[in-house]
Amino acid sequence: MTQRFLIVLTFVNLALLLFLVVRARPAQAQSPTPVLRGRALEIVDDQGKVRASIQIQPQDKNVKMPNGKTYPETVILRLIDRNGQPSVKLATSEQEAGLALVGGDDVTYIVLKADLQSGSLKLTNKDGRQQFIQP
Repeated sequence: MTQRFLIVLTFVNLALLLFLVVRARPAQAQSPTPVLRGRALEIVDDQGKVRASIQIQPQDKNVKMPNGKTYPETVILRLIDRNGQPSVKLATSEQEAGLALVGGDDVTYIVLKADLQSGSLKLTNKDGRQQFIQP
């Protein structure tokens, strides 16, 4: 009786194994998520340093801008070099938008800006000389 039971159990296990092998499909990547939603995004390098970020800076009534207005809510994209220097900065708010390209020394840079009144381009070289272009 015990031998018969073991033989039946072996066949049941074999049948179950065949069922699982036949039913198995090759692994496939999941379809991409159509939208990635969040409050901020950071991309880090192998050492864990943030190298790119997109975030929303809330309005800050305690900080005044050069025109005297309070600092508005602003969306900022930063691309950061391995030393932690933001080399590319793209920002927008309800009042203005701007693009800054900064050299590795933080002295040489270009700022392209457009606000409700006009646009401007500011170029600064390593000597501190500046050229300001505005219509």
